[in-house]
This record gives sequence, C-alpha cells and structure tokens, in this order.
Amino acid sequence: MIKINIGPDCGNSPKKQFLKEINIAFAKGDSDFLIASVSDKIIWDIIGDRKIEGKENFAEELEKMKSQKASELIINRILTHGKEGAVSGIMKISNDKKYAFSDFYDFSGAKGAKVKAITSYIIEI
Repeated sequence: MIKINIGPDCGNSPKKQFLKEINIAFAKGDSDFLIASVSDKIIWDIIGDRKIEGKENFAEELEKMKSQKASELIINRILTHGKEGAVSGIMKISNDKKYAFSDFYDFSGAKGAKVKAITSYIIEI
C-alpha cells in the first residue's frame, strides 16, 4: 500500500486534479491510466538521463519502472496555467531511497485533453 500525502491546494481545479491523478498513477505503476493520458507523440525528457519519444516507447519505459515500487508519494505543489502545468514533491521507493522531483507538463490544448510533453528533474535525496 502506498502512502499518499497531498498538499491542501493540489486539486482545486480540473487540471490540477488531472495532474494529481497522473502522479498517483506514476507512484502506483498504473500504466494504463498514464498511457491513456498522453498523446501519441509524447516526449518525456528526464533531464540528465534520457529522452523517451512516442507512446510505444513511453509504455515500454513505464513497464521498466514497475520494478521500482513506491512506498510513499508526497505532492507539495501543483501549478497550472493555460497549456502548461507543474508538480513538485518527493517519492519514496520501497528500497529506502527518496527522490525529490519537479515535473513540467505541456498539454495538447488549454482545456487539458492529453499530455504532449513531460520534462522531469529528479534528484536522489
């Protein structure tokens, strides 16, 4: 069971709620939800590590990540404006490692729809 701790102002709009659900899906390894939430031409740039392009490669990367089970997700902040959004927090992995993250999202339209790009900054703490 994953412990989830979310700041009080992290779900007061539909787009913030969507980003909250995406981050919970990452923590739980819910690849079906994540794949359904991104565009076919998704670009996921994990700064300093790798860049994943296309829905098929995104799905493969999610499958690889399933071996790292999260034990806790802490979302400190969710920001959205127009076609962009950002989430920051901490994810604890069951091997006792903790990672601080900031993810920046680009949506296919101002109404949300699908995520077309994610830029992730991840630091082990």
